[in-house]
Amino acid sequence: MKVMVDLCVIPIGVGVSLSEYIVACQKIIRQAGLSHEMHAYGTNVEGEWDDVFAAIKRCHETVHAMGAPRITTTLKLGTRVDRTQTLADKVASVREKL
Repeated sequence: MKVMVDLCVIPIGVGVSLSEYIVACQKIIRQAGLSHEMHAYGTNVEGEWDDVFAAIKRCHETVHAMGAPRITTTLKLGTRVDRTQTLADKVASVREKL
């Protein structure tokens, strides 16, 4: 099943600059071959359910290995089985109506 996820991984106990952790997770998502788009407060990711959640797990494992004692992650996710729709399709639909 395809899934679209809005992902925000937040390491706790590592200071205020989080860019090195974001870079690590972005690399994991890229290496997984998942379609994604980073935004100011997270990343939209789309792909097969198991692939997306395996990448999220790897993000957690990697961020912990980088020294973060705690991580809090927020996820918003959606699935659709009536038709195929991408992240770009969703954005284009709204932009066309503006």
